[in-house]
Amino acid sequence: SSVKVSAPAQRRISGAAMAMMGQPTHFGSVAFDEPTGYTPYGKQPEPYSTMVRASGKFVDAHVPYRADDISTPMEEVKTGTTILAMTFDGGVVMGADSRTSTGRYVANRASRKISKVHDRIYVCRSGSAADTQALTAIVKNVIGQQALEIGSLPKVGMAANLFRKMCYQYKDNLLAGVIIGGYDPVGGGQVYQVTLGGTLMKDHYAVSGSGSTYILGLIDNLYKPGMSKDECRELVKKFIAHAMKRDCSSGGCIRTTTISKDGVEIDFTPGDQLPVDPL
Repeated sequence: SSVKVSAPAQRRISGAAMAMMGQPTHFGSVAFDEPTGYTPYGKQPEPYSTMVRASGKFVDAHVPYRADDISTPMEEVKTGTTILAMTFDGGVVMGADSRTSTGRYVANRASRKISKVHDRIYVCRSGSAADTQALTAIVKNVIGQQALEIGSLPKVGMAANLFRKMCYQYKDNLLAGVIIGGYDPVGGGQVYQVTLGGTLMKDHYAVSGSGSTYILGLIDNLYKPGMSKDECRELVKKFIAHAMKRDCSSGGCIRTTTISKDGVEIDFTPGDQLPVDPL
């Protein structure tokens, strides 16, 4: 036969057990099955879920992490890159290094950071590779459908605004900074930049990534509107090579994509043939 224990007796037994473990015996209005953080007797304890969200230092109720615990929350992984786009007389040259880094580890030394959105629209991607690849796939799908409906090349500004809308709407969940470049019959060669927070900017050139801070002054000094296609492409390679020399998160080879009314030209420069000798 089973023994029935009254509710007050259950509370006394639970309180005695908790006291033996050195835990507070105050119950208040907190449910018995919800673990709580340690608080002085007589004070309403804070729910365990709130305690974990606030500190992130507890494995379970009243069980803090050790300093050498392998389950200690990891720091955010640092990433880096150098991407660049510049307009010339009749089109756009886009360039990027090829190193994909995960903290101090080089995950891919020959990755492609320039992705096709449409026949005359491309995007340089920086930030989280997964986030930017997903964004590019969505925009590519929408732009492709729109091109079929209107029966002509889509505008570069439309693709840029789609990137801007999603980067802004999901800015708390995405790590994505992109540069959109392309050519359309209405606006000619155009360059747009969407920052991490979703801000859209149009300019003659745009640069982003961890290596951009090393070459901003160089670009301001050497860039000039109305350059020829070959002159612009060589200048883009020079800028990216300088960034690769200074930024340890940028490296590998240089990939460039030249977009104009005549079509798209893709160029590759190996790491041992850079315009600037690497360190």
